[in-house]
Amino acid sequence: MTTQSHQPDLLYSEEEEALRAAVRDLLADRCDAAGVIARTESATPHDPELWKALSAGMGLAGLLVPEARGGQGATHREAAVVLEELGRAVAPVPYLSSAVVATEAVLACADDELTAGLASGRTIGVLAVSLGTAPGAAFGTVRLEDGLLHGELTGIADAVAADVLLVPAQDGGLYAVAAESVTVTPRVSLDLTRPVATVGLDGVPGRRLGDAEPAVRRALRAGAGLLASEQLGLADWSLTETVRYLKERKQFNRPVGGFQALKHRLAQLWLEVVNLRAAARNAADALATGSADADVAVAVAQAYAAPVAVHAAEEALQLHAGIGMTWEHPVHLYLKRAKADSLAYGTAGAHREALAELVDLRAP
Repeated sequence: MTTQSHQPDLLYSEEEEALRAAVRDLLADRCDAAGVIARTESATPHDPELWKALSAGMGLAGLLVPEARGGQGATHREAAVVLEELGRAVAPVPYLSSAVVATEAVLACADDELTAGLASGRTIGVLAVSLGTAPGAAFGTVRLEDGLLHGELTGIADAVAADVLLVPAQDGGLYAVAAESVTVTPRVSLDLTRPVATVGLDGVPGRRLGDAEPAVRRALRAGAGLLASEQLGLADWSLTETVRYLKERKQFNRPVGGFQALKHRLAQLWLEVVNLRAAARNAADALATGSADADVAVAVAQAYAAPVAVHAAEEALQLHAGIGMTWEHPVHLYLKRAKADSLAYGTAGAHREALAELVDLRAP
């Protein structure tokens, strides 16, 4: 049986642009840079009110969930637009963790009750797999003894905000575990807007949802593919703000942006961001349509996205000159998120290796 090739649509629809405008307006009102910086210095890095506005107010937590199961019945394309805007604002909400990764894992297991809770945003779910795990890589598991789960899992993103953890066990099952029954130990992370933690399970009960292997693979593939849209938002903000700043700042009585050396750097960065947009949109479209090329599209997007996002944030820091070194300016948030994202769901190198395998282009 042959699968018909899909012609990707990289353009944004009118509905997607309207969604972008609505999310950007909300973030402009609720997620200013000063507020995000203040949260990173507090004991509560996540913003529960912003999450409530995004999930309950706008229904964005359920974009990937069919209407019959309590969601919005949208696709990965719409979720990608949301993640672009969340990346542009470095929003401290567990959207990627709960509304994408955990939701995809639960959809693979067909658990309607938990699916509806995640879709409404009332339940924040987190897949208890290390943030650095690539879609095809081995992932950590815990022991199942006498019906209880034992073990420790490290590098779990947004575990401090979770209501339920999706825990893979050595028996091959994926278990839903109430967050209050586990020990969550926050770890110091470079990106304080997406904190990581160690999760300890000392004989805790869990409800078996289904088989872990296909659910985790599906969840990590969607996470990696849509992370590229978040990285696009980071890179686009970095470029846009840097251009704006260089037009305003003057040296020798002329705008700094008029110097040819800086024009060349900005032009190169613009090309990289445009290419990243194409790669991210291709991945989102492939996931949305169930394309046979989805694995390739995700690998291409992640192989390209990480270095571009980091480069864009580094250029923003350098071209803002001294102002970028002050804690009050948000550019450091973007650099830290870009650096952390470059390790999330597999490094660029891991995705290049996966891509070589997928297209049968092995190293000599």
